[in-house]
Amino acid sequence: MPRTRLVAGLAFLFVLAGALAVSPETVFGHIAWLAADPVRLVVAVSALALVRPLVAWPTTLLALVAGFGLGPTAIPLALALIVLTSVPPFLFARHVGGAGRLADVGEQTVAVTGSVRGVTASRLLPIPSDVVSVAAGVSNVSLGAFVLGTAVGELPWAVAGVVAGASVETLTTESLQAVIQPEFAALAALAGVSLLVPPAYRRYRGGVGVDGG
Repeated sequence: MPRTRLVAGLAFLFVLAGALAVSPETVFGHIAWLAADPVRLVVAVSALALVRPLVAWPTTLLALVAGFGLGPTAIPLALALIVLTSVPPFLFARHVGGAGRLADVGEQTVAVTGSVRGVTASRLLPIPSDVVSVAAGVSNVSLGAFVLGTAVGELPWAVAGVVAGASVETLTTESLQAVIQPEFAALAALAGVSLLVPPAYRRYRGGVGVDGG
């Protein structure tokens, strides 16, 4: 357990240092050059997806950049990249986690909601992507269920990011902030909660039946 905490702590410090040393402006400063060649843009944004967890950038940055360079047709690419960039934190959490109260709570939650439904609902909620990935990892969600739930839950965010990127002439940090409009976030959160209510209610009714019987 001490070793697990040490590894997790060092990883957090590494991510924090990376986030402080590098910012999305670095990407935005070269976006015109990248967007001039679709192949170059795809290669660059794919590489960005692999390193994104190390600098703690939001996943919608990938959709924003893809949309800026390729337009609305970039939605499938953006979604695939968002799923890809979510896997490393998930696998890391599965490797170092798996025990403790957080894991117990996560496993109990998955037992109620189901793996795919739980991940999908979590992705729809306005929660940082890497937090959801780590939570799924320590909850022993299977990789297949994680990927499927992530793809379904992140689809609205991928569409929003691509549309926002395609609608601007220059990418800025304000463009990134504009992806998450309060109204859109509220609707996505409502959809996420709606997915969780039926299984939670069935579990509650089942518990009432057992206790009262």
